[in-house]
This record gives sequence, C-alpha cells and structure tokens, in this order.
Amino acid sequence: MQKVQHYILFSNHERAIRLYKKLASEEIETTIAPTPRSISKCCGVSLMVEEKDLDAIKICAKENSIEILKIAKIKQAFDPKRNRYC
Repeated sequence: MQKVQHYILFSNHERAIRLYKKLASEEIETTIAPTPRSISKCCGVSLMVEEKDLDAIKICAKENSIEILKIAKIKQAFDPKRNRYC
C-alpha cells in the first residue's frame, strides 16, 4: 500500500521549529520529521502535514514571516508490519 505524504522543507531548523509551535497553538496537526534525502539534502528537519491543512499552514507561515523553502509530496510504501519484532 502506498501513502502520499506531504513535507514542508526549510532552509534551517529554527524556521521548522517556529512553524511547528505556531501550528500547534492553532491546533493544526503536524509532525517534526527528518527530511527524506530523495527530496532535499538541505536542512535535515521538515514538517509532515496532511494535505487538507496546506492552505491554513501557508497562511500561518505568511502571517508569522516564516519562510518555507518548498512543500513536497512523495509516495511512500507503508509496511503495516514495521516496528513489530515478534
């Protein structure tokens, strides 16, 4: 099964953390994640977000002067047995 995942990329980790905190205060679900090397070799931190939240996230970033480098989506194979050790 493949899942499409959206990543917000930044030029540095400070911007990622600032936006993460702002989104959390607005109750927009996001996860801090390592940036997949298939989409960027710049900053190692990105935010994983849901597609339905992208418009609100862009508005929040603009209102708070947080520069987003890029929003990328990648298809990931999901292994339902990951993290199972027995």
